[in-house]
Amino acid sequence: MLEKTVKLHVKKRLKEIGAYAHWPVQMGLGDACLDCHGCYQGRYFGIETKQPGKKMTVRQQITAKKIRDAGGLVFIVDSTEAAHALFRSDNLTRD
Repeated sequence: MLEKTVKLHVKKRLKEIGAYAHWPVQMGLGDACLDCHGCYQGRYFGIETKQPGKKMTVRQQITAKKIRDAGGLVFIVDSTEAAHALFRSDNLTRD
C-alpha cells in the first residue's frame, strides 16, 4: 500500500468527524512539520502518514516530540485501519 492511499483514508476520516485539518507542503521554509496538523474537539493534533512498516525520520520524531511536549496529540498512521480508528475513544492516548 502506498503512503498516498493512507493519506486519502486519513483525509476521509477527518472530514467524517468534522476536524479542522491542514496539510502543509514543505518547501524548505519555516519550521518542520508533520503531514497534517489540525484541531478536533479543542485538541491540537499532528499526523504523520507512512507506508506500512516505514518509520518516522529523526526530524519528524523531533517535531512529534515538540507537539507532545506542548500538550498536543500525535498519530502515526500506516494503514487504512489506523486511519479509520482516528479519534475513536479507545485510541485517544498520546502516542
